[in-house]
Amino acid sequence: MESLFEAEQRGVSAADVFARNPAVNDYAIELANLVEEHVDRIDEVISTYSQQWPLERMPAVDRAIVRVAIAELLWKPDVDSGVAVSEAIEIAAVLSTPESAKFLNGLLGQIAALRETISSL
Repeated sequence: MESLFEAEQRGVSAADVFARNPAVNDYAIELANLVEEHVDRIDEVISTYSQQWPLERMPAVDRAIVRVAIAELLWKPDVDSGVAVSEAIEIAAVLSTPESAKFLNGLLGQIAALRETISSL
């Protein structure tokens, strides 16, 4: 999530960020690659299920958090939905605002409930 946030802020790829910080673990790299590979689909899902809070109005940190969580939900079937959502909410509670954590909980809860349907589209 941090690498995706930095990449967006600097206008570079996550791979460029990882090149500057080789200590990043393999799973973080895998998730960042998933997000970058599927960012259009991820953003479409966010826009579809987040009618009250458009993507461009979300704080950059919230966008990074929700994109990673959606990548896990849609392309990592071995990851438990509850775990993906809980981790995203915990990160949002620390790095963003209480309102963001609440909003992301509702948004990701909807997406998690429809995980199989959304994945197959």
